This record gives sequence, C-alpha cells and structure tokens, in this order.
Amino acid sequence: MILILIGSLVLMGTAVALLARAVGMSRARTSETLAQIDHYGFATTRVAAVATNAARGLIDGIASFLGTAVSARLTGLKEAEIRRDLMAAGYYHLSPKRFLGYRVISAICVPVAVIWVAFTLGFPPLLAIVALIAAFFAGWVTPMVIIRKRMERRYEQVEQELPELVDLLVVTVESGLGFSGALQVASTRVTGPLGDELRLSMQEQTMGLSVEDALRNMLARCETPSMRAFVRSVLQGETLGVSIGLIMRNLAEEMRKRRKSAAEERAQKAPIKILFPLIFLIFPAMFIVLLGPAIFSMGDAFGGK
Repeated sequence: MILILIGSLVLMGTAVALLARAVGMSRARTSETLAQIDHYGFATTRVAAVATNAARGLIDGIASFLGTAVSARLTGLKEAEIRRDLMAAGYYHLSPKRFLGYRVISAICVPVAVIWVAFTLGFPPLLAIVALIAAFFAGWVTPMVIIRKRMERRYEQVEQELPELVDLLVVTVESGLGFSGALQVASTRVTGPLGDELRLSMQEQTMGLSVEDALRNMLARCETPSMRAFVRSVLQGETLGVSIGLIMRNLAEEMRKRRKSAAEERAQKAPIKILFPLIFLIFPAMFIVLLGPAIFSMGDAFGGK
C-alpha cells in the first residue's frame, strides 16, 4: 500500500514536472519566434493590444453592417464626396459605408446617454424630448464635423510644410537626381500629413502609375492653393520641357511670398479677433478692480452724510 502511494506521488510529480517543462518550452519558443520577428522589423504584439484590436474589429464590423444597411435606404448618399473628405482627413482605410455606420452608432449612443441623464436628474418631459431630438442631430452631425476639422487642420499643415518640400526638391534635383528620385528622397525626410501624402504617391508609382497621375491623385486628396500651384507647375514643366530645377526655384519664391501674405493677413485679423474677449472679459475685470474701491468709498461718504 505504501509502495503504491509512493509510486503515485512519483508519477504525479513527474507529470507536474513534464507539464511545467512543456509550458516553459512553449513560452520559450514563443519568445524566440517573437525575437525572430523583431529581427525582420516587425513589432511584437502585446495581449492588451490584441484585445484592443479585437474590440476595434468588432466595432468596425458593426459599423460596416449598419452603414451597408442604411446606405441601401439613403438615395442621396454621395459616397464619392465622403470618400474624398475621409482621404483628405487622413483616414485612407475608412470606407464611406463604415463611416456612415459610425454616424448611426453616434446617433444612437448620444440620445441614449441623454435619456439616462434626463431620467437620473428628473428632467420635465418636454425638456427631455427637446434634449433627445437635439442629441440625435448632434450625434449624427458630430462625426462629420470632426472629419471636416481634421481635414482643415491637415490642409493648414500641408500649406506650412510645402515650401520646405520645394526647397528640398530644389537641392536634390540640382544635385543630379531626377524628379522621381527627388520625390522618393523627400518622402523619407518629410513628416506629417505632407509626408503621408508623398509616401502614398510613391506607393501609387510603385503600383504602376506615372508621376503625373500620382501627383494628380495627391492634388485630389489635398487640394490646397500651394498644392495646386505645385502640381500644376510640375505638370506644365513636364509638358513644355522646362527645367524642373528652375520651376522649383520660382515656385519656392512664390510660396514664400504667399506664406508671408497669409501671415500678414492673420496679423491684420488679430485686433478684430481680440476685440470680443477685450470688451467682455478684460475690460469688466479692469473696471471692477479700478472703479470698485472708488464706488465703495463714494457710497460710504454719501451714506455718512
């Protein structure tokens, strides 16, 4: 009986040791595989990141389903314009139908939150109905407002970064590189929205598009005055056979003048923009600080008499 008990304990210990070794070997192999992946230039994935990606994938699937269902019933939906706005805002992988699904989710979640707040705080029925209608419209419009604001911010950044890109192209073209090679070098040096657009244009060229078509697509995604002047100058230079270096120099000078005039315009608008806070915020505080003691002193003097 004792021998059987000892044998059972030995077998159980052996099983536990083998199980621990198997788990350790599995983790070691996983770590080794991840290390090999790191050598190839890919980042390792954490458990939290996997969970976040899974949750995001679920939300994307729900948004795609809702967007497809709603777009089938909306006759006035302009997918081309929505796609252009999404690409201008930097959301290259977001389809118009999925974005429509996100608008539907927002239009549902915001009224639900308002209803919960109304019941919690005990709003009157009429006020709750008005707040519910306003919340529905706010939830439907807010995603589009966010896209437009992001698009305007990207346009401003492109306008600021484009003169530096032209200067870089002047240096690289005059050093002996072709225009395509100069764009390739610039795409590795420029950051921000303009760098993203350049890298996307380089990918389009890699897929078989010509430089002219890639530049036209970049202008369609980011149609600002400076970008329009840049693309048109390059296309005219390629058509007429003018030196790209000369075109870039003239364009750089023109962009500097445009940026200077834009700065002067903003400086001229500053006094008008500061007028509202000056009248309604700064002047009242100054009057209270300066005239308050005098008014109290006059009140005390007249009251004493």
